[in-house]
Amino acid sequence: MSGLTIDRITPGSIADELELQPGDRLVAVNGHQLRDVIDYNFYAADDELELQVEKADGELWELEVEREEGEPLGLSFQAPAPARCGNNCVFCFVHQLPRGLRGPLYVKDEDYRLSFLYGNYVTMANIGRAELERIKEQRLSPLYISVHATEPALREKLLGKSGILSILDVIRELAEARITMHTQVVLCPGWNDGDVFAKTVADLAALHPWVSSLAVVPVGLTEHRHNLPPLAPVTKEFAAAFVGEWFPQSQLLEERLGAPFLFLADEFYIKGEVPFPDVASYGDLPQLENGVGMIPLFLSEADQVLQEAEKLKSGRFTVVTGESPYRFLAEFLERLSGATGVAMHPVPVRNRLFGPTVTVTGLVCGADLVAALQGVDLGDAVLVPDVMLKEGEGVFLDDLSLHDVEQQLGAPVQVVESTPYGIYDALVERLG
Repeated sequence: MSGLTIDRITPGSIADELELQPGDRLVAVNGHQLRDVIDYNFYAADDELELQVEKADGELWELEVEREEGEPLGLSFQAPAPARCGNNCVFCFVHQLPRGLRGPLYVKDEDYRLSFLYGNYVTMANIGRAELERIKEQRLSPLYISVHATEPALREKLLGKSGILSILDVIRELAEARITMHTQVVLCPGWNDGDVFAKTVADLAALHPWVSSLAVVPVGLTEHRHNLPPLAPVTKEFAAAFVGEWFPQSQLLEERLGAPFLFLADEFYIKGEVPFPDVASYGDLPQLENGVGMIPLFLSEADQVLQEAEKLKSGRFTVVTGESPYRFLAEFLERLSGATGVAMHPVPVRNRLFGPTVTVTGLVCGADLVAALQGVDLGDAVLVPDVMLKEGEGVFLDDLSLHDVEQQLGAPVQVVESTPYGIYDALVERLG
């Protein structure tokens, strides 16, 4: 069914004056049937609009709108339901999940619309000519594309899908249409490293600036890989050697292209126990949400917070984290304690849900957090980084709520922004 169900009306807006209501359906704008919110944003950009609305009782309204340039209509819609993924990637994290998690975690999405709207990575292996033409016509830029390898046969093997469009052909076509793309490679030792990786980097760099960045992230493996292709983990030795080879290459690429292009995920530096480059080498941090530059940004902000921090009332707080960033957090909290007079106790949470090879903070579940804090003097409160919880719902991966965790710990739990400022602001809020 075409059209978008109105989710919310801004009070005092044009839509409010037109007496539109939540539950009404906006069917068409200027004669164009609406498939999703992207269509709405594209076709409703004019100042003179003809709207076709189906009211909740089935009555059809034809409305004409004249508005000032840039004046919003005041309509909000639900996000589009994501298209399902048709790939069978050898490294797919969903295939490595344990049983008993909430249902949506087992759903694989692959939707170029969500790539444009929210920065989700997509392989572009499930689109056809119509979708490519729409991307170009409606200027859906930037897009976030999982490349993994530009060699066609290997890419099909990695994605577990045959007969797909050549990713280089797709990216070249989008580049010609001036669509900006951020790309990534999930690096699987023995599969897409070595000469294959060098070719992927060269192929994508040749399409700069439309291919604006390339992030390399190590394959994530849980202990629940049953009946799946064997994959080797990224070891300390592999990570150190990879950084040693490719960080200098990234600097050479930056000199040649005139901007930072190739970024190595923080996990390579942590696993390889290699010092991080300065945060300035990450440019405007285009791959931050992909785990690239988070620690350098944290260290930079930590220095700023420590320059601003003031003495506070006495107190004692426990701060939880994943195992990967523990030493960086612990160093900051020790210095913050000295600056504020507040005792800060960091606790790394071992991941029992996914296994010990999964060490990032965002994949810590509530039960593992509770287990890590048994017998610990929690002080005034436990500070939990926001990345451990589902945004807007306040629940952990295993569906434990903050209230559940508080009940089991017998201590207050406060969610904080997972930055130095987030931690310091929480102290100021509680202690003044």
